[in-house]
Amino acid sequence: MTENAQYDQDSTTHAHRPARTVAGRYSLLQELGRGGMGVVWRGEDTVIGRQVAVKELRMPDGESATVFSERVLREVRTGGRLNDPAVVTVFDVVTEGDATFIVMELVEAPTLSDLVAARGPMPAHEVARIGEQVLSALEAAHRAGIVHRDVKPGNIMVAPNGRTKLTDFGIAQAVDDPRITTSGMLIGSPAFMSPERVAGQEAVAASDLWSLGVTLYFAAEGVLPFERATTAATLHAIMHEVPQLTRAHGPLATAIMGMLTSAPEARIPAGQARGLLTAAAQPALGTPPGGQPTAVHPGGPPTLAAGTSGAPGYAGAPGYAGEPATAAAAGQARRRRTLLTAAGAVGGVALLVGGLLLGKAIWSPAADEAMAETLTYGRGGDIANYTVDGSSYYCVNTPLASGTALSNSNWVDCDDEPHDAQLFDSAAVTPAASITGDGVPATYPGEEHVRAFAEAKCAAAFHSNRIRDEAREGLHHLALVPTEGEWSRPVTDDGDDPVREVFCFAVPAEGGRLENSVTRDVL
Repeated sequence: MTENAQYDQDSTTHAHRPARTVAGRYSLLQELGRGGMGVVWRGEDTVIGRQVAVKELRMPDGESATVFSERVLREVRTGGRLNDPAVVTVFDVVTEGDATFIVMELVEAPTLSDLVAARGPMPAHEVARIGEQVLSALEAAHRAGIVHRDVKPGNIMVAPNGRTKLTDFGIAQAVDDPRITTSGMLIGSPAFMSPERVAGQEAVAASDLWSLGVTLYFAAEGVLPFERATTAATLHAIMHEVPQLTRAHGPLATAIMGMLTSAPEARIPAGQARGLLTAAAQPALGTPPGGQPTAVHPGGPPTLAAGTSGAPGYAGAPGYAGEPATAAAAGQARRRRTLLTAAGAVGGVALLVGGLLLGKAIWSPAADEAMAETLTYGRGGDIANYTVDGSSYYCVNTPLASGTALSNSNWVDCDDEPHDAQLFDSAAVTPAASITGDGVPATYPGEEHVRAFAEAKCAAAFHSNRIRDEAREGLHHLALVPTEGEWSRPVTDDGDDPVREVFCFAVPAEGGRLENSVTRDVL
């Protein structure tokens, strides 16, 4: 009979006995789960009447009492040093007999692994929200000099209200502590290990980001990107293969593939990953009225630098499979943009002519302070007369504000002339945003959806490394979106087709003008 089977039999035999009490204070009421290191119990702190989780750890075979004690103390110290809503709080540690008990916050929720097993791949905005919270916990750990080293779906608990907790810092390593491990033991779950760890290097903060990328890939796709039939094949895949995303698109895809960049020094930083996940967490992104998913594709002038491949907006990230633009949309992009001459009333709150941006908080308590007021273009919009002449130049020599008219003469070379704004990204709003063969306009998805899509798209690109880091601090970003009047204009024989794309501009944050290009890309 195996040890676990014996333990199960003992638990059944003692099911009706009085609850065990640890340290004269913690009653062990019900087993919640077990693993190789021990058992987790639902417990009660009888002194203050609080429900708790009690992790009962037993010393593994072959490990000395000293090493085991240090490993347990490290987990307790790690949990005690972190203060983040997504980290399970540690209350106490008790040793009785040959067992050690860690008393923790009780979180009654399934793991991310359980959720995906039960429901399959999750919606993009749910994946992004989980990723935001786990990333917050990891950032708190990294600020404290702690690397988790075992980020995986089984260590992420997700409550029905979306509240997420990262658990099991048991193999976390603090940079100021000596490494304590068991000789020959593979620390962490192989399918989630980063290439540098597979290569025998020490885990660093970027290693946790890789594991988070694998975890979010699993949540979005329903499968693990590198898991193979054997451990050896899994480790080979991690070192040599590039996974493809089929369900995730836009900011979420960019975040995941940025985290799955092989070289840790080229991996997307936590701050940029957070911006992308925050953008992807907006439910409207990818879900227009009617529930049809949108496709996000570059669609505009900015491209990756020569010799690189990757998701739009993150140079150096592996590529991913997205939905191709239609031929008509591609043709529209090649023709660039036509002059919009429709007259209409100027509406909405825009920028002050002097260049001072009125920030608009749209995300959450941690709003993107770099986001300026979104403007509309076309018939009935803030900018009624508008031309994008992106075939040669991407900067404009006039402030973007309500009432502005943009013509061919306003587009200038970014490095040759001072300018007021720079176009750094664009995208078609939906796969149906092209012109149909019979000239019938695609269905307008609604202003709320178009604005949400544009703001998320522009924020994702702005906070990626498309914008030079040294330039970003002095910039805001704004989105230009088509009005319903512009979207619904019929196709004419003179080629003056309606424009159904959103455009992203970088502008000075505190007035003044820009002297050079703010992007990394050679446009």
